[in-house]
Amino acid sequence: MRVAITGATGLIGPRLVSALKARGDEVTVLSRDRGRAERLLGDVQVHEWDLMAAPAPVEALEGRDAVFHLAGAPVAQRWSAGAKRDIRDSRVVGTGNLIEGLSAAGSRPAVLVSSSAIGYYGPHGPEPLDEDAGPGTDFLADVCVEWERQAERAAELGMRVVRVRTGVVLDGDGGALAKMLPPFRMGVGGPVAGGRQYISWIHADDLVGIMLAAADGEQWSGAVNATAPEPLQNKDFSKVLGEVLHRPSLLPVPAFALRALYGDMAEIVTTGARVMPARALMLGYSFKQPTLGPALESALAG
Repeated sequence: MRVAITGATGLIGPRLVSALKARGDEVTVLSRDRGRAERLLGDVQVHEWDLMAAPAPVEALEGRDAVFHLAGAPVAQRWSAGAKRDIRDSRVVGTGNLIEGLSAAGSRPAVLVSSSAIGYYGPHGPEPLDEDAGPGTDFLADVCVEWERQAERAAELGMRVVRVRTGVVLDGDGGALAKMLPPFRMGVGGPVAGGRQYISWIHADDLVGIMLAAADGEQWSGAVNATAPEPLQNKDFSKVLGEVLHRPSLLPVPAFALRALYGDMAEIVTTGARVMPARALMLGYSFKQPTLGPALESALAG
């Protein structure tokens, strides 16, 4: 296939690019920093694009078979008013500008695989949630609803659209896991805010696998939860992480301490949802890392 990717220099982008190149696909990257993209990704075509400033360049999209849209400002930062604006606009305005570029393309890609997040569902208790569950009402849920609405506009252009609602990604090089590691390695990690909230996680390799399956499979469309089949409560996740690191994991982290450190962003770890990959399993996706212990060992091994 000939594919285009936005957000290719983020946490998942390099893994996706490597997987595509390994199977012989031709990769085009849309990036605001051409030099960084070329250094990080190697042999790819790079088209410069500031997703907030203008429609995506048509020449980067025409003649491609698929588009993977991964771009968006990091959520894991202190949520100032400016940070919230960047988180929302990079996703909503940025996706809108991608659709504008696609609408101007003559030979249009057949499929758009667009990132979203399980933040769509908002905070929940122990009840399992599949793709038919409704959206939450908090900040992240509102962002995800608008984000997905923009992505769905590609369907009006005759494209198949897959909205990948991603859970907590296990990757030793970055993301949520990298932020968890320092206190656990020092022996001061433990359950957060009581530990009863669910962590719906996924190994980075399975996230890439689901994205590839979504691009390849004509039967994939609509919302798809990219989470492992065994979400765990925070207290159990902490216990397994401590075991993998051979460190104690008993010191509780109170919610107020996280709120003092991160502000409103603390809600990501003090609340949770038990999200199940119902659609991926129904469509026959076989998880490479379905169990947390081996998944953590793999992620930490690089």
